[in-house]
Amino acid sequence: MKNRIFIVSVMVLMVCSCGGESAGKGPKPPRGYLNNTFLKWALMLGWVELVDTKPDIPEHIEVFGDIGFKETEERMLFLDIYRKKNILVPAPLIIFIHGGSWTKGDKMDYLIYLLSYAEKGYITASLSYRFAQEAKFPAALEDVICGVEWLKANGAEYGIDSSNVALVGGSAGGHLALMTAYTIGGPYDSGNCNSDHASPRVNAVVNFYGPTDLTTEYAISRDETKYFLGIEYKNDPDRFLMASPVHFVTPDDPPTMTFIGTLDELVPVYQTDVLNETLTAADVPHNYHRLKGWPHTMDAAVAVNEYAQYHMDEFFTEHLRKVK
Repeated sequence: MKNRIFIVSVMVLMVCSCGGESAGKGPKPPRGYLNNTFLKWALMLGWVELVDTKPDIPEHIEVFGDIGFKETEERMLFLDIYRKKNILVPAPLIIFIHGGSWTKGDKMDYLIYLLSYAEKGYITASLSYRFAQEAKFPAALEDVICGVEWLKANGAEYGIDSSNVALVGGSAGGHLALMTAYTIGGPYDSGNCNSDHASPRVNAVVNFYGPTDLTTEYAISRDETKYFLGIEYKNDPDRFLMASPVHFVTPDDPPTMTFIGTLDELVPVYQTDVLNETLTAADVPHNYHRLKGWPHTMDAAVAVNEYAQYHMDEFFTEHLRKVK
């Protein structure tokens, strides 16, 4: 009897998988799941094919690793650069910013993207930043800004077209990518990066399930938010506002693409709904991919990753110089 119930449950899981919503043309979003319980069963049964997060680096891709770009009181910060060997023409740069609730993570976490987009002819980079246990906000944001400035100022040495730069971030990294893109010339663009005054302005930004409004009841109740900002909301509500990307949206912000799953239990989907509404009101070009039945870190699934890369390819072709 128990086996029959299990089989019926599995059949329901398959039948109740959900379609998705997306902006723009191209393939439909991969079918998701009715809820996180069904998704967990699918993962346990091996029905969700996952990406290889530690792929081998092909021989024709060269890596410039652990380049120091900023020395802080806490530690030296490093970045990595990936590109095809023997690049003859400067290529656009895509910078990837890892997540980890602002307290953990590694610049190699997005190796699958770093290699994939290097293969496609872009130059890719990833960087480290200080975590909340080392220094509170805006330290991490200032570090990312300095990383962007360093890469643009030193781009010629690595074959980078510094006039064509995009940011991609996931979760906490998505938040930092949006903040970097939307606060150019603002309170966090201090000019203290020792990078020959290169501008951190970027041509496009991609946000994977990053929080956008830290003033909501949910956000201010989260330990991660309070730890990141180093204070309770009631003691300094303005600090939460000043760490919210939606607060800085203006019509001159770079084109934005966002991906999120409706089953995300860490960053509620309304966080990106409000970003979508804010960008629409400001007339900022943007694409919103709201995938039904998928959770946080959904691009770890091959189907979602392929879907996301298809649309990222289109987005970068439109907003960065076309690569050969």
